[in-house]
Amino acid sequence: MSQTYRRKLKTLVGASSVISAANDSQTGVGITRAIELAKIAEREKITGLFTADLLQADAAGLAGTTGTQDPLIALAALSQVTSHIGLIATVSTSWLHPYNLARQVGTLDHISGGRAGWNAVTSSVGEENFGESQLPPPQERYARATEFIEVMNALYDANERAAVQRTASGGIRLDHSKLHPIHYRGDYFQVAGPLNVPPPPQRRPVQFQAGQSDAGVTLGARYAEVIYTSQPTFDAAQTFVADVQQRARRFGREHNPPLIMNSFHAIIGDSDADVARRLRDKHERINYEQGRLRVADMLGGEVDLRDVPLDQPLPAALIPELAQVHRRQGRAAIFRGYALEGLTLRELIIKAEETGHWFVAGTPETLADAIEQRYRAGVLDVISLHGLGQPDQQDLLLNGLLPELRRRQLIDNDYVGNDFRSSLELAPLT
Repeated sequence: MSQTYRRKLKTLVGASSVISAANDSQTGVGITRAIELAKIAEREKITGLFTADLLQADAAGLAGTTGTQDPLIALAALSQVTSHIGLIATVSTSWLHPYNLARQVGTLDHISGGRAGWNAVTSSVGEENFGESQLPPPQERYARATEFIEVMNALYDANERAAVQRTASGGIRLDHSKLHPIHYRGDYFQVAGPLNVPPPPQRRPVQFQAGQSDAGVTLGARYAEVIYTSQPTFDAAQTFVADVQQRARRFGREHNPPLIMNSFHAIIGDSDADVARRLRDKHERINYEQGRLRVADMLGGEVDLRDVPLDQPLPAALIPELAQVHRRQGRAAIFRGYALEGLTLRELIIKAEETGHWFVAGTPETLADAIEQRYRAGVLDVISLHGLGQPDQQDLLLNGLLPELRRRQLIDNDYVGNDFRSSLELAPLT
């Protein structure tokens, strides 16, 4: 199915929790805690730090939080206290401009010594903060994203590495004949170029893409080097990867399809009884009234679930058709499927705690079994692990799950190569 056994499984940790920990009043002011956790991740040979980016603060705590840091700035700070770990910033192709972003991500690649990546998302929120009265429809957001990626790639590819050289006296000599404009003219962007940042160490920082709607999968199959997806079941993962690879072949990528990245939400316990206790405690902490809002958000945000009894399935009239959903269609498809299976509202609220991601509760050995199944089937190349920075899970992640994955020879024991692209063992750029 996906990439075969020329590489080990690559590991990421969600850096959003690492970065937001910078404001943890119990651990000091500033970025002290984030630095500590980034150093731990690198010591454990984690391949990369992966950030989300939330572009609004929502009173219900569903669409955003004021605890979020800007990922590019925060990762730039962490680049100075690490030397090998990759640094991936999620960015919105709907609200940002590709020329500015090419400069920012290119700069991050320089100051990190070739460790930058960027995750393109079309965004399902934020229109009120970026000059729009309403969220553009999905087809428009993906058309804009296509041009955005084309501009970024063209800017990075146009300038020759030899354009910038250091003289014997230590100065900088610029050869303007090796800086090339791109003269890009599309429906959304007109960019002359050239990029005024020297060619990044990786030439192109590694490009991730997240989005599970039909248009999102097509975009990822065409351009992404790593596709970030939420596939809660093994069967769904197999179907998704087969679809991605079929589409990638249509774009001439039969020999270098995107790597498949899944986010792995887990409860780790040191015994079955400990797992059951942790799972019970997790469910007891759920605010089920707020959970109604979360499920509505997972279904596209236009559903009123206030009067639905917790222990009954959703009435069919409240389950939206995907054509009616304009926000997060991929996530809505997952929860629409759950609702059509007859899950009760309470069960949907429990599912929504993981926002549709792959979730397993178990001992390190049980979790490793689930991970190994997907890796051996060729539907998992990169896994985003949770638990770093969480006092009740960090020890079992670092001293339980990671050693078990290494014992099975599933993950790397050290970094591969000198930059993020080589650590992921991506095919060379042509």
